[in-house]
Amino acid sequence: MVVDVETSGLDAKNDRLLAIAAIGLRVGPAPVSRPEIVLGDSFEVVLRQDAVSNRDNILLHGIGEQRQRDGVDPAAALQAFVDFIGESPLLAFHSAFDETLIDRHCRRHLGHRLLNPWLDLADLCAVTHEEVQARSLDDWMAHFHIQCPARHQASADALATAELLLRLWPRIALEGGRWRDLVRLAGRRRWLAER
Repeated sequence: MVVDVETSGLDAKNDRLLAIAAIGLRVGPAPVSRPEIVLGDSFEVVLRQDAVSNRDNILLHGIGEQRQRDGVDPAAALQAFVDFIGESPLLAFHSAFDETLIDRHCRRHLGHRLLNPWLDLADLCAVTHEEVQARSLDDWMAHFHIQCPARHQASADALATAELLLRLWPRIALEGGRWRDLVRLAGRRRWLAER
């Protein structure tokens, strides 16, 4: 599953989770074929907020005051997300941010954190395309000519991130393409950074 969130700010330890989206991927058996994005296997929810975001934040993600007030009860929204993802591994661009926010809100509203494994697509970008001087999701989207009609909307960003994975796949497939291969490959970024 590819996951993206929208938040009240950029502080994963303190800001509020406004929306979560996830898009399923279909991956064939070994030898692993290129994943397919499954649009029919998608999820998006806006969580109800007691205090709405500031104007600049709303202008960024487009989740207005009324949508924030009319959102789904946070516990129900998070439970629906947990039910949707099941035991699937989760991918996100700069996944530590998404994971921290979702886990913090799951602990608060559901009493437990997610146990799903996470993988950072930014790490896979860096190790499969070392020659590219890109850092942000926008940089990588520009490099691969990926269009995102509603940037900073959770479902649109999750789709753009899934498309990015497909662009990386030819080089990922050289490593095997199974989840454990992706984890090992992403781990090379940390090894390279430590040198």
